[in-house]
Amino acid sequence: MTSIAVFLSLSYMAMLFTLSRKRRPDALPAPSSVQYAFVIPCLNEERVIGATLDNLVPLLRDDDIVLVIDDASDDATPDIVLGHPSPRVHLLRRELPNARQGKGHALNAAVRHLQASGLLDGRTADEVVIAVFDADGRIAPEALSSVAGYFRDPQLGAVQIGVTMRNAQTNLLARLQDMEFTVFTEIFQRARQHIGSVGLGGNGQFVRLSALNSLGDDPWTDCLTEDLDLGLRLLLVGWRNAYCPVVAVDQQAVTEIPRWLRQRARWFQGHLQCWKQIVPVLRSSKLKAKTASDIVWYLTLPVAVLMIPVAIVPIWIAFALSFIAAPGQVADLLLANHGMPLILAYLLCFGLAYPYAYCYWLRGRMPFWRALALAHLFELYSHLWLISGWWAVGRVLFRRRGWEKTARVVEAPEVAS
Repeated sequence: MTSIAVFLSLSYMAMLFTLSRKRRPDALPAPSSVQYAFVIPCLNEERVIGATLDNLVPLLRDDDIVLVIDDASDDATPDIVLGHPSPRVHLLRRELPNARQGKGHALNAAVRHLQASGLLDGRTADEVVIAVFDADGRIAPEALSSVAGYFRDPQLGAVQIGVTMRNAQTNLLARLQDMEFTVFTEIFQRARQHIGSVGLGGNGQFVRLSALNSLGDDPWTDCLTEDLDLGLRLLLVGWRNAYCPVVAVDQQAVTEIPRWLRQRARWFQGHLQCWKQIVPVLRSSKLKAKTASDIVWYLTLPVAVLMIPVAIVPIWIAFALSFIAAPGQVADLLLANHGMPLILAYLLCFGLAYPYAYCYWLRGRMPFWRALALAHLFELYSHLWLISGWWAVGRVLFRRRGWEKTARVVEAPEVAS
């Protein structure tokens, strides 16, 4: 029932867009004038940063660079970065007490450093694209050329690519996260591309430097979901965001439920913090009515999630008590009219599993029937958001903002074929 409250109205509309478009749309021709400056915030990322740099550096072209922001790590992260042989890799070290104040602060420091250090000399702000990646993010060779074409539009402020889970095969929780991100990008982001309300994520985010500069000296805020907040404020000042469905960044999925709950509670709390943008969105003269209404709908979705126990649990309790008191009568009621009440109850609980499975199958993750079985489990998995949601509300009520970052795991090195 959680996924119905969260996804129902936009999911079916977005599915129509998904089914009516090509599976792999062609990217626009890439302009030669784009310089990518990859910024990777790191706090104790020794387990993954080396492999990430090894993946990224061979993809760089012309004057593309990588800037790793060491946010006062107390492990070997800065040593690994400094030891990388590529001259394109640069390190910005932040020390306490200025460090460890959140990802937004680290990203703001990175942009200031890039503009003051001479690393962007010879380029205008319109020609520089800041690519924000997590320390575990990996992309395919065609990613940069695919994204660059979008920046031919001078009004385009940012591009978000898809996200997949590199370790989806580790366990069921990781696989369900892979389906979750695939469903969100293939349904939500494709639909929002038409509506004009594409959101930004913290990994695989490409932003024009001039768009960042239009937001002031500190374009990122201290919001726990600084990516969502940035995307909204770019739209409010007149920029356009786009979603690139051709490529994706792959990252590590969380493989333990306690860590998952902690991560999602942080995301949920950050989503609630973005409610401060609702009034500016409603008052904005730069946003179309459909764009503003979708943004408000998306920002207020947590209310629907939090109200599920209030609305649904009493119904299930009443049903259970009725079944215990008169099981025969309840069974007759469910099987009446050739079982139509039972079919409707099934569709209410699991009807969205079919479009979810179709989207997952389209991306080549697994055969359709396996995807369909997984999608039914996904409907149950989505109920975990109830725990994270109320946890986040408790943190808001007690004015708690700090979070322990999500830990990475060491990955086996890839074997060349």
